[in-house]
Amino acid sequence: MQPINILYISYDGMTDPLGQSQVIPYLQGLSNLGYAYTLISFEKPGRYEKNKEHIGALLKQSNIDWQPLPYTKKPPVLSTLWDVWQLKKKAYALHRQKQFKVIHCRSYISSIVGLQMQQELGVKFIFDMRGFYADERVDGDIWKLSNPVYRQVYNFFKKKEQQFLSMADYTISLTKKGKEIIHTWKNIKNQPVPIQVIPCCADLDLFSEKSVDAGSLQQLRQRFNLTGQEYVLSYLGSVGTWYMLDEMLDFFKVLLRFKPGARFLFITGEPASDILSKAQSKGIPQTCFIITPAPHSQVPTYLALSNCAVFFIKPVFSKSASSPTKQGEIMGMGLPHVCNAGIGDVDDIIDEKSGVLIKTLNEAGYDKAIQTLLNTQFEKKYIRQRADEIYSLSAGVEKYRQVYASICPPGPK
Repeated sequence: MQPINILYISYDGMTDPLGQSQVIPYLQGLSNLGYAYTLISFEKPGRYEKNKEHIGALLKQSNIDWQPLPYTKKPPVLSTLWDVWQLKKKAYALHRQKQFKVIHCRSYISSIVGLQMQQELGVKFIFDMRGFYADERVDGDIWKLSNPVYRQVYNFFKKKEQQFLSMADYTISLTKKGKEIIHTWKNIKNQPVPIQVIPCCADLDLFSEKSVDAGSLQQLRQRFNLTGQEYVLSYLGSVGTWYMLDEMLDFFKVLLRFKPGARFLFITGEPASDILSKAQSKGIPQTCFIITPAPHSQVPTYLALSNCAVFFIKPVFSKSASSPTKQGEIMGMGLPHVCNAGIGDVDDIIDEKSGVLIKTLNEAGYDKAIQTLLNTQFEKKYIRQRADEIYSLSAGVEKYRQVYASICPPGPK
């Protein structure tokens, strides 16, 4: 049987960490099932030059035809219009060569071209929304609606969102909560529109205790002056826009009352000065902190230094459609974690055997959560099992296969 030709469009780059964790693994799995991918992505020049050989070889191994385009950042708005024009030109040229059956669009900007191709060429269009994009830009103070240009851009994307949801052959939501919200919207045609829920899956072969080398772990302990007896709280990822650094530092400050020798490990590429200056203003000694980047392949070993992980995310409307990638990775390591309520499906995912959910981000809430945390015997095996149930990459690949098969039968055997 002839493989089904699919054009996958991502405005995120494959040389970005996000592309490597949240695009390539899915496409590799689906390629193994017989789907033939052409991949257009927008690459940031520095990262592209550094990683293009590695990523190109990785994609070639799975017979994925990678067609990278340069990402332009400035000037705002106009640069995005230029990128969309470049994308449209490239996508239509490739379609003339390959006659795609499906256009799979990651997020909103890619979907502008995907929807147009569906309407003009009759290909199937998948809107892989990745969250409420326009509302995220506003909630994150990236688009200030007091600025008439940004207000116009916001209104444009909200109108596009309505069109994408109404006309997509299938929509992918990261959360059940996002799906429920969309199905209440009266301005969407053909309700209830078809939506598949696929969270941000994790590579649970990598994020596993089994992938941690004991010798490497001991070397890290020596490097960071850890004896193995300290209580180590960890945070994984960037600390900008959505992540509530002030509140996480306040939480750690309360933890120090219970565990005076505790250390706060930040596994991040962010400048240490950004974290330490805020810690200093709160009276937390710099000696409490370990702030370090880590290659993606070594993150599990760094996480293995910790007793517990924490992440607090701004509980705004747009985050109801978000799936924190770090949650699946942390749970894959069997680590208990502390997070705040009101983010995507987090409230349903975390339970009393896998961590602590904080409903009130204040000193009393932190005190109560830490007492619960320290008085609970968490089982790594159970937390890992929950990760397998919710964040398995193979389960995510299978859900995508079901979507493809439903809109473009028969699928490959």
